[in-house]
Amino acid sequence: MYKNLLFFLFLAPSIFLGQHTIKGKFSPAKDFNFALLYKVNPSIFDYVTNAEIAEDGSFTFKLDSTNTKGTYRLVYAVPQEDFNFDIMYNGEEDIELTFNSETGVEFIKSTENKLLASYRNSMSMVTQSIGNYFSQASKENKALKAIFKTQRETQDRFEELAKGTIALTFIKANRPYIPSKVEPLEEYIKNLKNHYFDYVDFSNPILQSSNFLEERARNYVFGMSLENEDEFENYKENITVLYSHIKTIPKEIQRILLLDLWEQMGDLEFESIANFISKKYLKNIATTLNDDELLKSLTLYENLTKGVIAPDFDIEIEESNKLVTKKMTDLKGAENYIIVFWSSTCSHCLKEIPQLKTFVNSLEKDRIKVIAIGLEDEPYGWKNLTYDYPNFIHVYGKGKWKNKTSLNYGVTSTPTYFILDKDKKIVLKPLDFDGLKEYFKKDE
Repeated sequence: MYKNLLFFLFLAPSIFLGQHTIKGKFSPAKDFNFALLYKVNPSIFDYVTNAEIAEDGSFTFKLDSTNTKGTYRLVYAVPQEDFNFDIMYNGEEDIELTFNSETGVEFIKSTENKLLASYRNSMSMVTQSIGNYFSQASKENKALKAIFKTQRETQDRFEELAKGTIALTFIKANRPYIPSKVEPLEEYIKNLKNHYFDYVDFSNPILQSSNFLEERARNYVFGMSLENEDEFENYKENITVLYSHIKTIPKEIQRILLLDLWEQMGDLEFESIANFISKKYLKNIATTLNDDELLKSLTLYENLTKGVIAPDFDIEIEESNKLVTKKMTDLKGAENYIIVFWSSTCSHCLKEIPQLKTFVNSLEKDRIKVIAIGLEDEPYGWKNLTYDYPNFIHVYGKGKWKNKTSLNYGVTSTPTYFILDKDKKIVLKPLDFDGLKEYFKKDE
């Protein structure tokens, strides 16, 4: 017993000395409820702890000796992949910060994080000076040489200051192209683009265990464009260059970087670029990793791209006083077709479907044909409602969210609309009924 007590007494100081905290304050406090902390590794996040955000916006994470140095990710809202920021923890110091939803994170206490933030601010000011010089079309070459000299000295100084820290890896990887002599704007931009990844080691586990590589890849693809180039072709070229730098790193990391770009292109509705990423790179990566879920998402997105014939399904229509089963793609006679996924138990649907009927009836006859797919668990309530819409083609979506047609159209909520042309090609996936009306009113 005494031996155990002595052991604890000797051990206790090292336990307590190994404890550190990450403290912070969110503002405006009312906008935040919780905070989660993860340890970031090259291809996975390890959950560490969580904290409730107090009424004044404050929170505290307690760390112990099991929390090793590295990059940690603080999540403050959902979806987690959108609402987070990274923190460097060296295992030797407490960290204190503030976070504002508009201005971002500011570190009050932490040598590592304050150093990296100071570096970014200093380099940003130099970059702004370069931009101002070229935007003013100045001919003062001495002034430009001085700016580049300052940029080089700033980079070197921070690399020296950061020796022995985690921050050094990020500072060195962020080193920009700095000309040795004055260059005209066009040549400078070209060289900036050509040397963008000179100091980025995509195989470095410290960089992989952060959002640095994603940000670097995103900034290159969207920011490195030359004048008089086709925007979409430039995106494709930039993505091809990026892949040449990451093709030898683990597929898991390739997946993270390219999936991020694919999602960005999808959000911007740059469907041709999203599909370029998918077909040329991501599908192969998903196959190699046996990632069936990703492969399914990529295929679904391709199948619902504008200009593609919409996924087919069976419909029943009346011909010669009897019901005949046909394919949706066999329909004829309308300029456009609206596919609407709805449900008899959906309050938004019960409000919008009558509005859709009124709107379609206000247009020229046969201009639009509506195919209404009722996603239902049972048919009785749905069937009674269909009689209110005799001009719609009604389809019973048995199984609701598990219905095959619903799955083929990626439906996750009701009502969901698709607008097709006379050839059944998708022309628009309006977000709501107002977007649908806007499409048809633009030609009036």
